[in-house]
Amino acid sequence: MKVKLLYIFCISLVLFTGCAKPPTEEMERARDAVFKAENDANAVQYAPGPLATAKDAIKRMDTAAESKKYDVAKNHAVEAIAAAEKAINDGRAKAQKAGEEAGSLISGLRVEIEETTKNVASARYSQLPLDYNAFDKAIVNAHNTTDQAEVDQVMGRNQQALEKAKAVRATLNDINQKIANAATGRKK
Repeated sequence: MKVKLLYIFCISLVLFTGCAKPPTEEMERARDAVFKAENDANAVQYAPGPLATAKDAIKRMDTAAESKKYDVAKNHAVEAIAAAEKAINDGRAKAQKAGEEAGSLISGLRVEIEETTKNVASARYSQLPLDYNAFDKAIVNAHNTTDQAEVDQVMGRNQQALEKAKAVRATLNDINQKIANAATGRKK
């Protein structure tokens, strides 16, 4: 009798597991969520880690589904959805932060350019031994690059705006440092 019950149990188990269905709805939602994240420019640029996690979860979901491990596949689908949503949310937040940082940096550049222009004029008046033609070209370039950074920011290209603004600031700092070094060298 025990053998018969064990036999019936084993057959039931095989039939039950053999009849399990893949979590197609969850898997489709996961694929849609990852597709949406992959096509979100902010997620791609600012949240590559969560996006990679989502893509990896999709691969593991597919592998589990192919192996008929449907509970595991469903868990990976849920993981992929959560990671894709995190990528989109993180991307949005980081893009906003980059926009604010770029705006703050860009807003002060015009003043910094004017101050640097005055420093160059003072150094020229003091006849410090410097390459004033290079300074003049660098200042014109700083104006042009600042204009481009402002356009980038208006167009929502915050990372590009930020990079340009940082480059302008570095150029201005370099000019001012050279002037300071030449002035200090003259005093000695």
